[in-house]
Amino acid sequence: MKLYEFQGKKIFEEYGIPIQSGNLIYPNDKLDHLTPPLVLKSQVLVGGRGRAGGIRIWDGSKEIKKIIDELFCLEIKNEKVKAVLALNKVDILRELYLSITFNKGKSTPVLIAGISGGVNIEKIAQKDKNKICLVEFNSLLGISEFQIRLIAKKLQIGNLAEFRQIVILTYRIFKEYDASLVEINPLAITPEGLIAIDSKIELDDQSYFRHQKLFQQLQQEIQAIAGDYLTTIKSEEDTITYLPLSGNIGLVSDGAGTGLLTLDLLDKYGGKAANFCELGGITNPEVVYRALKKVHQDPNVKSVLMVLIGGFNRMDEMAEGIVRFRRESSDEIPLFIRMCGTKEEEGKKLMQDAHIPIDEDLHQAVKKAVKKAMES
Repeated sequence: MKLYEFQGKKIFEEYGIPIQSGNLIYPNDKLDHLTPPLVLKSQVLVGGRGRAGGIRIWDGSKEIKKIIDELFCLEIKNEKVKAVLALNKVDILRELYLSITFNKGKSTPVLIAGISGGVNIEKIAQKDKNKICLVEFNSLLGISEFQIRLIAKKLQIGNLAEFRQIVILTYRIFKEYDASLVEINPLAITPEGLIAIDSKIELDDQSYFRHQKLFQQLQQEIQAIAGDYLTTIKSEEDTITYLPLSGNIGLVSDGAGTGLLTLDLLDKYGGKAANFCELGGITNPEVVYRALKKVHQDPNVKSVLMVLIGGFNRMDEMAEGIVRFRRESSDEIPLFIRMCGTKEEEGKKLMQDAHIPIDEDLHQAVKKAVKKAMES
């Protein structure tokens, strides 16, 4: 689960990492209490918002409402801005980069620190590796004192105690929240000390069972802003991931790999997905039913393509969800299905009894879905 900047900063503040004070602004909120100078930052779950004009400075020379309205009109990488974080502007002397993530090849945590932060950190790392420190460490022992000293020296940080505290707290968040990434970019050196100017936190979805209340709270906050841009419905047994796109074919897949393959096939045969709904995990009839309802809510959908491969999932249970949806829905949008795997024959029998056609060949199912969408 990716968190918004304001969510990450709230966690930083709870752990004692210094941040700027500020306010979260929604459309139509009153702005009378705001005073310049402020940094106005669009809250989106994608990168590149600065280059897209999603971060603005308000120095008081222009009406703030006009700037806020301009930000709310933005769409950054297909994500519409629905909230803006207004932060007190600070005097930045120098920007650093700090993050903790996993070296997936070795399954060990790694601390990454950069002598310069801000945008284009990846390009900076590629051009000059001397500007980046990568320190792998034992997850049980944590980051050693000598490692922190080594990084502080390379980053030319004068206040070692302050830097040490931020590194330790960052790792505490990483470990206690079961995160896959905790990033501060930039970590600013200011006259008042080190301040986390931005936050990027990604939580491991597989840790839901350890943080149920937290996940539910964060998901509600994300849903309030993102709406249907990216909706993940979670419980211990199921996960639906939904992503709206710009085409006219609804796509439901019971696996990310299968879904990506199908997206490529849609492109090959001249079609374009209106959305991508991945069931994920071990599903059941209720999950399939809810996924179909979600996909059909998109007014641009002219046909729906379902690609189901039964490994852990049973095709008879998938079929139950499809039959229920068709029985209860007045929607006449054509549905094209390819299913195979565990309990395949039982699933196909349920579909046959409900007069819902099945395609044996994936390519044929994709072609039919594309053709029907073009005809509509």
